[in-house]
Amino acid sequence: MKQVFAPWRMEWVERDSDEEFDGCVFCEFPRRENAREHLVVARNDHAFVMLNNYPYNPGHAMVIPDVHESDYANLDDETLLGHAHLKQRTFDAMEAAFGPDGFNAGLNIGEGSGGSIDHLHTHVVPRWSGDTNFMPVISDTKVIVEGLDDTYEKLHAAFAEQEDATVPNPDAAVSFEE
Repeated sequence: MKQVFAPWRMEWVERDSDEEFDGCVFCEFPRRENAREHLVVARNDHAFVMLNNYPYNPGHAMVIPDVHESDYANLDDETLLGHAHLKQRTFDAMEAAFGPDGFNAGLNIGEGSGGSIDHLHTHVVPRWSGDTNFMPVISDTKVIVEGLDDTYEKLHAAFAEQEDATVPNPDAAVSFEE
């Protein structure tokens, strides 16, 4: 049996089952009052940034258009531009917060994309030289070295330092007007 110590996951295990809902988490979570609780870090008029609950690396986030769409070709020009601007801000925030050596970024589009949510989104994963070690190769286990709360704090602060950033309260996503 493979075990990895992950105490930050206890919040998910103990969550209130009444909080479950039908539909798309990418449509629901940015509407909720407490952005921090739902890992929504930043937003603009057309998209938002949310930490991945199951990160590939520390800092793994997703940039998600507000509109529920699975086909990239169906996004209007304003949404495309807003999504692109927020991706650039995400790269900048990750650079400031984590100082990675590079990034992996890719769109999940449609059911066959490997994602379980049929709402297109862009994964942005900070990468460091040597961030893959023997654990995945020998034991088929990935070790994440930072908890989601710590990652949220660092990334939220980095977004808040950007030009034209607004932070209504500590539990709100950092906002940018387009």
